[in-house]
Amino acid sequence: MADIRPTQDDLYQEAVASCGTALDRVARAYEADPDKRRDLLQEIHVALWQSFENFERRCSLKTWVHRVAHNTATSVVIRKKMRAPAFVDLDEVEASLHNEREQVHQATLDSVWALIRKLNPHDKQVMLLYLEGMDSASIGEVTGFSPGSAGRIMRITTRSAP
Repeated sequence: MADIRPTQDDLYQEAVASCGTALDRVARAYEADPDKRRDLLQEIHVALWQSFENFERRCSLKTWVHRVAHNTATSVVIRKKMRAPAFVDLDEVEASLHNEREQVHQATLDSVWALIRKLNPHDKQVMLLYLEGMDSASIGEVTGFSPGSAGRIMRITTRSAP
């Protein structure tokens, strides 16, 4: 009884039918530009078709497809990056995110200070004492306002809280 092995074309067609959308996602993960992504996807398909000449079913078809796709995409990206600026590592990404958070935090503080500067002197005093962590009774003692008047700031902050 003869062993009927699928041809290179058969294996490629089966791979595309079962993993085609995964190949699209691999290309999208490695390339943001739509035109370059199409080129990368085409390179992945060519490499995949060529790889089936050596496919011996030592792993599943899905595993083989993903291995070829990722290896091809990585090779293309590395070739491209050799001519472009260097990769960044996770520490640099983390530092960049930290800097972004700091900038957002500082912008928020700047907005709060701008709003406080617009308050009339009495409300400004109450707000600053509130931000120092004082309760309405303590704010009343410092300002001479009744605790109810000082509590107004707490109503304002709880109404504007998300």
